Amino acid sequence: MIDFAIARLNMVESQVRPSSVTDRRVIDAMATIPREAYLPQSLRHLAYMDQDIPLEGSDGETRYLMHPRVFAKLAQLAEVSKGDVVLDVGCGGGYSTAVLASMSEAVVALECDEALSAQAIETTIEQGVDNAAVVTGPLNEGYAGEGPYDVIVLSGAVREVPRSLLEQLKERGRLVAVVGDGPVGRACLFVRHGDVFAEKTAFDAKVGPLPGFAASEPEFVF
Repeated sequence: MIDFAIARLNMVESQVRPSSVTDRRVIDAMATIPREAYLPQSLRHLAYMDQDIPLEGSDGETRYLMHPRVFAKLAQLAEVSKGDVVLDVGCGGGYSTAVLASMSEAVVALECDEALSAQAIETTIEQGVDNAAVVTGPLNEGYAGEGPYDVIVLSGAVREVPRSLLEQLKERGRLVAVVGDGPVGRACLFVRHGDVFAEKTAFDAKVGPLPGFAASEPEFVF
């Protein structure tokens, strides 16, 4: 039988810390929150592997629980603070939501797949995550009704970030995402300054894609 507490510690010490993650809040959250609880029983043995984990939803799209080291680096890049309101786009089974909720004031967790959304609701309640709300809808549209947001995290790779999603940020709000249409994307930080969104490339990353971000969408021009 797997000792998940030891596996969790090993994940932090062998994957997260060596990847230049120094934000104490990210490290503490990932060392504490049971990643396995947010996976189906059949996948829990993979919870702390050094890889994306495929998730089965109801819409036929293969989804992924993001690679631990990539998610940790994205969470650090977003500089989430305790007073922030966060939009978690593509929350899957709810793990990313739980981590972000531990670091912020509140999280709106957006999921397009009804089965995964139901799983995220059930598990976050079971785990006592009381400052997050899971909603269902198209990922590329965001969730403007609860915005604007201090932070938006895209929990998967996209070909491009729609302007309509960037516009759901508050002034000086941050959006982090892995962007690209090749085998390896680039983790990007977008910061809002009025009607301008400054973009910074932080690191290369290979993660599973989020559905709904089609190449035909108008490309945002800076």
